Amino acid sequence: MFGYYLDLAIRSLRRNRVLTALMVVAIAAGIGASMTTLTVMHLLSGDPVPTRSNTLFYPQVDPDTSLTEHGEPADVMDYHSAVDLWRSHRADRETLVATAGAKLRAIDVRQPSLMIRVLATTADFFPMFDVPFQYGGGWQAADDESRARVAVISAQLNDKLFGGANSVGRSVRVRGSEVRIVGVLRPWRPSPQFYEVAGGRFSSGNTAGYYARPEDVMLPFFTGVEVAGDTFDVFNCWRVPDNFMHLPESPCSWVAMWVQLGSPAKVSGYARFLAGYAVQQKRLGRFTHADNTRLRGLMQWLDYNRVVPSDVRLQAWLAFAFLAVCLFNTIGLLLAKFLRRSGEIGVRRALGASRRAVFAQCLVEAGLIGLLGGMGGWLLTLLGLWLVRRQPAAYADLVHLDPLMFLTTFALAIAASLLAGLLPAFRASRVAPGLQLKTL
Repeated sequence: MFGYYLDLAIRSLRRNRVLTALMVVAIAAGIGASMTTLTVMHLLSGDPVPTRSNTLFYPQVDPDTSLTEHGEPADVMDYHSAVDLWRSHRADRETLVATAGAKLRAIDVRQPSLMIRVLATTADFFPMFDVPFQYGGGWQAADDESRARVAVISAQLNDKLFGGANSVGRSVRVRGSEVRIVGVLRPWRPSPQFYEVAGGRFSSGNTAGYYARPEDVMLPFFTGVEVAGDTFDVFNCWRVPDNFMHLPESPCSWVAMWVQLGSPAKVSGYARFLAGYAVQQKRLGRFTHADNTRLRGLMQWLDYNRVVPSDVRLQAWLAFAFLAVCLFNTIGLLLAKFLRRSGEIGVRRALGASRRAVFAQCLVEAGLIGLLGGMGGWLLTLLGLWLVRRQPAAYADLVHLDPLMFLTTFALAIAASLLAGLLPAFRASRVAPGLQLKTL
């Protein structure tokens, strides 16, 4: 019967080409607008480390409550707390993260100096976050404590300085300090750049910076502290520092920490350890209180910081509101179309067709309109995403239509058209055959 209903639907759509075109355009416009914003939302709110995210956690401690929000601890740690927790080795893996700006120059390469972003981190950063390498690899754990002058550089910087060749063993100068390259990353773009997320909820939704490219140079943490000096990004300070030039001794939060914990028991154990550490630091006089620690999972941390830019959320709501308007228009057009065929439907009913059969026939026709609208919506979505990529937003180059969103485009179009067709199909199936036959 489906084939028969489909044949009837095709004949009906051909008889009313203008009305059919209006409905297809209405569905396509709504689907194109909504799928463009939904695709952007999907890409910006996805899991940045799908192979590891359920084992990654973000610990927080609170040395002082004066700058906290609603009793929450500071988003990042002071130097001593972060280093103490890192050196405790209570997790399967742990890494420190801090960012700074610096001037870089390649040795024996005729290139002007570049202003770059530097990431000071530890050896576990690379296996924890599944970072891919094109040449070489990360440094060893011993290089962290020994303050080795080594570095990992991005694929983009390697292309710019060395033409994409294997640069392992070559050297660059970062703020005048020579460091040897031990690894070159493959093109790597976590979305969002989760390991630096902090304070997003304070920025009125202006979190587009979390979708920028990763840093061009990565240094062992203590090496980075020595090389970058006072250029690190400071999150906040709970007292005015005596000397901003020596951040490790300042009452400021500027170091983030991530830990990897492979089981629920380890998560519970680390949470207890974190609380115990806070109690110990209060006894030593470093913390003002000891009952304000947190251990959030990766996705919990991203949700807490509202990493999806607020303008993207607003655009998504507006696009779906536009889709709703398009659906209401489609309902009206379908209702007019089906009721104009009351005579035909009356004949079918008189010849023995049930109300269910008429209802099914009308829904097949609505679904076919949705399929055609989905094709148009797919093309409009591709156009919309192309326009997004032309925007100056940091996340613009990440936007593309993946297979899931491609299938969602057609599923949403067909579902929307079937929804729009329910009322018209119901009205058409209730046509009284006797009254219609009298008018023929």
